[in-house]
Order: sequence, then C-alpha cells, then structure tokens
Amino acid sequence: MSTGAIGVSVRDRVEVGAGCGGMSSSVSSLPPRLISDELWALVEPLIPPRPPAVHGRTGRPRTSDRDVLEGIAFVLSTGIGWAKLPTELGYGSGWTCWRRMREWAEAGVFDQLHRAVLDRLGEQGRLDWSRASLDSVSVRAKRGVR
Repeated sequence: MSTGAIGVSVRDRVEVGAGCGGMSSSVSSLPPRLISDELWALVEPLIPPRPPAVHGRTGRPRTSDRDVLEGIAFVLSTGIGWAKLPTELGYGSGWTCWRRMREWAEAGVFDQLHRAVLDRLGEQGRLDWSRASLDSVSVRAKRGVR
C-alpha cells in the first residue's frame, strides 16, 4: 500500500498473527506479484511523475505505482468490480487503481508500454508476424483515395 521511509512497500511485509499469548503461528501473506520485475522495468519509466503537493500538503500516503498496477491487473484479469477490490491485497483501493489507470491511459502509458513490449519481443525474436492482420479498425481508411 504505502511506502515507508526506507522504500519498503506493504507488499514486501509478512504479518505474523499474535494470537492468545503469542502462541499462534498463522502467517498471512500477500498474493504473488502479477507484474514481473522485467515488465515493471519497462513500465516504470513510462509512468508520469507524481503531481506536486498543493501548499505543501500531501494528504494520505500514496500507494506505490507498482502496487496500483498490480491492482489494475488483478481487477482486469478477474473481472471483479473496482469498488470490490479488497484493500487487504495491498493494491490500494479500487478507486485509487481506477483513477491512476485513467490518468496513465490519458498520458499514453499503455500505448507506449504496448510498443515497448512489442519492441522487446521483436529484439528477442519472439514475435511471429505470419498471423498478424490489419483492418480499418486498426488503421484509419482514407475516403476517396483510389
């Protein structure tokens, strides 16, 4: 969720249940990462810088961009509603994820990421263009040109 003074996010912590008299050994951990370190390395430089604080006020601690991206991926891959995203997963609130996704989409982050992933896969020889198709939905058709 938030980043501490040394830059450790809540997702990096594991909570140990205290139980009665400290005898409980139950451990609750967060789900595994949906965004690999390799993908995050492509995404991170594309994310616009954080807006400056108004009058020195920062409000609530900001959920890390990576945790928010994890939340976006979780919602989009599971079909759960934004409002139903459990904060216990460490992704922040569903509305934070939705708002940040909208901001990033408007800034062109996802279009740039798509190109970056295609470039990386192309460099690695992992793209097979033999099955690619193109239609007027993908490329604007010019009217009256023959």
